[in-house]
Amino acid sequence: MQIRLNKFLAQAGVASRREVDKMIAEGRIKVNGQVVQVLGYKIDDEKDKVDVEGRRVEKEEELIYLMINKPPGYLVTLKDNFQRPTIQQLLPSLRKRVFPVGRLDYDSSGLLLLTNDGELTFRLTHPRFKVPKVYLVKVKGEPVPSELTRLEKGIYLDDKKTAPAKIAQIGGDPKKSLLKVEIYEGRKREVKRMFQAIGHKVIQLQRINFGGLGLGSLKMGKWRFLTPKEIETLKKQVALK
Repeated sequence: MQIRLNKFLAQAGVASRREVDKMIAEGRIKVNGQVVQVLGYKIDDEKDKVDVEGRRVEKEEELIYLMINKPPGYLVTLKDNFQRPTIQQLLPSLRKRVFPVGRLDYDSSGLLLLTNDGELTFRLTHPRFKVPKVYLVKVKGEPVPSELTRLEKGIYLDDKKTAPAKIAQIGGDPKKSLLKVEIYEGRKREVKRMFQAIGHKVIQLQRINFGGLGLGSLKMGKWRFLTPKEIETLKKQVALK
């Protein structure tokens, strides 16, 4: 079957389509022994031989989906050159490699999805699909309604306006406040930078929901496979069959 090279590699769990396009442009991918640097290039996924940096990539047959309740103090990466704790230490031994879906800061906690389904990862993390992510955020001080309205409408970070957010204050006092924040972008340290911009430093952040999936009874530092129903829920949100 004819399929775009970036989609084939995404489905094989190599990387997201966006990252694969970068790899193609850099000349890191060969098809039938020849370097391919044409974006949009199509292959026959039954006949053509695809190599990424010398490693043969086969058509993905087994897709794996799981979630971790990440504790603070773990990097969302599978390997760290400085020997810091990573989420790899929380994962079971699997027959296939899985990759994090999006970011969660070192000192943040909560729901993190992992999979080798590159196409689903791409859609879950691309802003145009507007997949909601919900956080419990503890900040210094007590934001006034006008400050929260600014964040809900969007503020400029690095000369680019953030997408609209939903924010509800749950509790707190003049020294610290607890808020529930829903966004669908995934810009680096976005929630922390949003509150920093209105003068309220984030002192604790926990993701409690991603794409309609919650942590439930999953304990901190533990993992579990997603159920078929949960996988279907994610795919429906991003129109992936």
